[in-house]
Amino acid sequence: MEILSSYNLIISASVIIILSFFFGEISRKTNIPSVLMLIVLGIALKFGLDAIGGETINFFPILEILGIVGLIMIVLEAALELELKREKLVPIAKAFAIALIGLLLSTWIAAMILHQFIPGMDTESAWLYATPLSILSSAIIIPSVTGLNEVKKEFHIYESTFSDILGIMMFYFLSGQLEAAEHSNGLAGFAGNIFLTIVISFVASYLIVLIFQNIKSHTKLFLLIAVLLLLYSVGKQMHLSSLIIILIFGLLIANMRLFFQGWLSRWLDWKKAKQIYEGLHVITMETAFVVRTFFFVIFGVTISLASLASLNVALVSGLIILSIYLIRFVILRIFIGKDIIPQLFIAPRGLITILLFYAIPESAQVAGFEAGILLFIIIGTSLIMTFALIYDKRRTGAAIRRAQSVPVGYEEWSAPTIEEISSTSMEDTSNKH
Repeated sequence: MEILSSYNLIISASVIIILSFFFGEISRKTNIPSVLMLIVLGIALKFGLDAIGGETINFFPILEILGIVGLIMIVLEAALELELKREKLVPIAKAFAIALIGLLLSTWIAAMILHQFIPGMDTESAWLYATPLSILSSAIIIPSVTGLNEVKKEFHIYESTFSDILGIMMFYFLSGQLEAAEHSNGLAGFAGNIFLTIVISFVASYLIVLIFQNIKSHTKLFLLIAVLLLLYSVGKQMHLSSLIIILIFGLLIANMRLFFQGWLSRWLDWKKAKQIYEGLHVITMETAFVVRTFFFVIFGVTISLASLASLNVALVSGLIILSIYLIRFVILRIFIGKDIIPQLFIAPRGLITILLFYAIPESAQVAGFEAGILLFIIIGTSLIMTFALIYDKRRTGAAIRRAQSVPVGYEEWSAPTIEEISSTSMEDTSNKH
């Protein structure tokens, strides 16, 4: 029987999506990230293919495409859920500062560790390799923090989204410096790149909303997705920070009352634009779910578990993980205060880390770097987040049970006042008459 027949592929894809749905339900009840379950499923599939002598497949092109589309969908999904209100400016600014400082410090320390322990790793390459290891994974965080209170949940959405965007910009800036490409002009060129990307993002976002609200066809949402994918890809070819285009479009369509004011409001058909937003929100969530599912399953198929047995891998990974939480502890105490549980431990690495690792230019690759470090850090930070969320859930549940253990009616009862007694007596007297 041919293993890679069309029907077998359809059956396999269908079963993976069904399992991913159940993994999501299990994750909501247990706080175990569904990503870990998907990676384990991929590893199991690999063992199964090896056992039956399956054909050797080059999954890298598939993984790269899934990673790019997944990244776009995840950032767009996060942006569509962010409300820009005056009272949220401080939380947004705080989350941005935490994401930026955390990224820079984590990259600096991780680069020092890699430079010290990885043979042939110079300082420039160490910074490039350390950047993906220092980026929070919104693909893991956003689905995992739904059980937290609104303030903490919003903080994690803002922080992980900013970490994704800033980390990707930093990675490609360092990559450009290493490759000494023509488009690499130092910090001034990088700042100009960001400014140009922001201008293009706003112009494109306004045009998309104004054009698409006038399209009468009922099949325009996937057309909109195609336009966004096109803008992202063309932007990357022009060496722009394309993820900013996706973020700004998502923020603009999610906050149209804010961005369409004054004379611009006359051009907006609020009812039609809102229908586009609602439909796009559903499609984005569904697409992100499917892409994320296949990305992590295929990643599980491609990884080598043998590399985890290396003592050097465990040492380097352990030191980097330790540095992540020490840096995060200091930053959160400064910006947030004492209430930093479970935020302190919600710092998993995932899709962005894997995607950028595979995007390291061939000229900058270091043979001594073992991919097991990547896997070790992803699994380690995800498990730490899992235990923290389970602990927080039990702590919150215990507090609720203590509150509910007070006898019914006891907390509401208080001794009647003299006025209440007097009024009751008067009512009784009048009833008798």
